Parts: sequence; structure tokens; C-alpha cells
Amino acid sequence: MARSAAKTDDLTAIEVRREQLKRELAELDERAKAAALAAKDAGREIFLAALGRVKIPAMDRTQAKAIAKAIEKHGGESIARHLETLEAV
Repeated sequence: MARSAAKTDDLTAIEVRREQLKRELAELDERAKAAALAAKDAGREIFLAALGRVKIPAMDRTQAKAIAKAIEKHGGESIARHLETLEAV
């Protein structure tokens, strides 16, 4: 029966591989960061398109910011459910 070759303890090869892995991890970290930022803002275009189709009465900047912050904090689904309860009243 043939024995599998044992891995060598070549320090240079280990260091080269470690640097390769560090570069790969740094690239993955950057890609994950970009994906997380994109996911945070994924609903913007849909929301802006919806805003373009409805009439919105006057409001001040504070009210608009409060609405945007509520969507950011609680998510669109939660805010939509809450607004449905307001419409039922």
C-alpha cells in the first residue's frame, strides 16, 4: 500500500501561502462590506419610484427625516404594516 506524501514544513512556502490567504481574506472583507452597504440601500429605488406615483402633502424637513429614519430603523415591512393599521382607522 502506498503512503501519501507528508506535507513538508517548508517555512518559505508556509509564509507565501499565509500571505496569499491574508490577501484573499482582505478581498473577501471588502466584498462583504460592499455587499452590506448595498443591502442597506436596496429599497431606495423602489421607494423613490413609489413616491413619484403618489401625491404627498406638504411636510417639513423634520417630518420627512423622521419617516426616513423610521424606515431605516424598523424596515419597510414593519412600517407598511403599521401604516395599514392607520388606514383602517
